[in-house]
Amino acid sequence: MAATSWYGSSSAEQGPAGDRPLGELFSDLSSSLQTLVRKEVELAKVEVKEQASRAGKAAGLLAGTAVAGFVALLLLAFALAWGLAEAVPTGVAFLAVGLLFSVAAALLLVAGRQKLATVRPVPEQTVRTLREDVEVAKTSLSRGVQY
Repeated sequence: MAATSWYGSSSAEQGPAGDRPLGELFSDLSSSLQTLVRKEVELAKVEVKEQASRAGKAAGLLAGTAVAGFVALLLLAFALAWGLAEAVPTGVAFLAVGLLFSVAAALLLVAGRQKLATVRPVPEQTVRTLREDVEVAKTSLSRGVQY
């Protein structure tokens, strides 16, 4: 036996959404919005995790730059000290190695900056879909009010 609604027709006899009670429509809307928000939060988490991964890789390159720069500084300092103190080919060799590390540090710095420039801290896809969801909700509500 079908339950009867407040206006006397049974729920089994109800047709399109326009014939459903307002309370039932708002209940469905509330349930749908909860599901939508839950899915959007899941999407935001995935996007933030992806961006954090990209930031971590960029930070790794920058850390490599710091290590290479430190080694270059040490080697250049030794090369300069030994080169000036003795003025022998050993100092020139240290200088060449120090310059090599300096070039490596510069390359790592450029690569790290490029990686860091691609990081987007705002979950763009989630923001875009949330805007679309708001528009759909507005449209749905305005259609519901017109009936």
